Amino acid sequence: MQVPLLRLQCGCNSYEWGKVGKDSAAARFASATDFKVDESKPYAELWMGTHPSNPSKDLTTGRSLLDMVQDNQALMSTSVSKKYNQKLPFLFKVLSISKALSIQAHPNKKLAEQLHEKDAEHYPDDNHKPEMTIAITPFDGLCGFRPLAEITHFLQTVPSLRELVGEEKAKSFEQAVKGQETTEDESKTEENKKALRSAFAALMESKPEDIERLALKLIQQAKDEGSEFAGSGGPSNDGQELADLMQRLNSQFPNDIGLFVTFFLNYVKLEVGEAMFLKADDIHAYLSGDIMECMASSDNVVRAGFTPKFKDVPTLTSMLTYSYAPISEQKMEPTDCPYCKFNNAAYQSSSTCTLYDPPIEEFSVVKTDLNGEGSKVTFEAIEGPSIVICTKGKGKISVGPKTEELKEGWVYFVGATAELVLESSGSEEMVTFKAFCEIDEPASNGVSGKM
Repeated sequence: MQVPLLRLQCGCNSYEWGKVGKDSAAARFASATDFKVDESKPYAELWMGTHPSNPSKDLTTGRSLLDMVQDNQALMSTSVSKKYNQKLPFLFKVLSISKALSIQAHPNKKLAEQLHEKDAEHYPDDNHKPEMTIAITPFDGLCGFRPLAEITHFLQTVPSLRELVGEEKAKSFEQAVKGQETTEDESKTEENKKALRSAFAALMESKPEDIERLALKLIQQAKDEGSEFAGSGGPSNDGQELADLMQRLNSQFPNDIGLFVTFFLNYVKLEVGEAMFLKADDIHAYLSGDIMECMASSDNVVRAGFTPKFKDVPTLTSMLTYSYAPISEQKMEPTDCPYCKFNNAAYQSSSTCTLYDPPIEEFSVVKTDLNGEGSKVTFEAIEGPSIVICTKGKGKISVGPKTEELKEGWVYFVGATAELVLESSGSEEMVTFKAFCEIDEPASNGVSGKM
């Protein structure tokens, strides 16, 4: 039987918001094969997986990974192949972001099917798209609705925002949530969500001429007030930070509705290794940085700002969950990975395996940092497929008797039931990310557990 370790050639997409030339991690990693980087061109995304829009290929034969896993169910395991229609259940990406990419949400499974049937041009998949973001350089973005008290604060300290929402809607929101901003009462929480939806929809349905007129006032306020902007910014962000953010975003998308949406959403910054998980129907926008992104295999995006692409405001405002929470609840809490072991205690003290395990079945990700010549880690065999990318350093990757080189930007597919060994070489730290899927199976004690 063929050893299930395949080096992949992965496609790199060029979008306007990508970083230019080899400043883009996506482009640098792609250039580890025969991809030629144009130093004047922006490169946004490296795709690793079987999605038909940009399927990865076996570097040796040129055959698509999609064809290979459909021809040989054992590569993904019978259970994964059957459940996900003979396609890899996740899409693994590297994103390199130099300017804001759209204010967006990804539809749940039912809505995805409806949108695809109605408008396949703009919604090419019938699948949902929950996704996870892990920073590989410092990152900032917008994620989920702010706590309601913060939104109230901005409605009262940013006159252009209040005018765009409308005095009546703004007052209704303030009155509806007052005194119950942090309630745990389910009925009151639903009232809060209805009030938030009404105010946000009013904002998103603003006339273009009003947005342009009031954006000028907003940016002038940011320039004039500086560190005192928006009542000094509220609990989560200081005034200067928000004033700078407004001017930065306006330089990228002048007079855009997204400037005002920022006051409704959490402004999140991630340091290297920090992560956040976005459920289907969660609103977000990425602003800058390089990230690893893993998602259910789909390319569905509902956009409504910071984009020259198709916008679908009615769908966006109707689909959102309108859940609201502080930044601390948007970030994930990774754990030490219990499914790997280091070759000796000396290396274990300086090397780490970090598990990012979102509450869905399609994917999890392990980040491995190996320090020291010959530092080695062994991953248990699992009943599902994996994709491994090296983002720093060099070393070796082994499955059974097969051992291959591993360098920055090199990507491998690892088949199901394969024990995987990673080993560093040289003095530089070796960093890898491993995305994988294994379907929950009921244990003999009746408890199921996802690895």
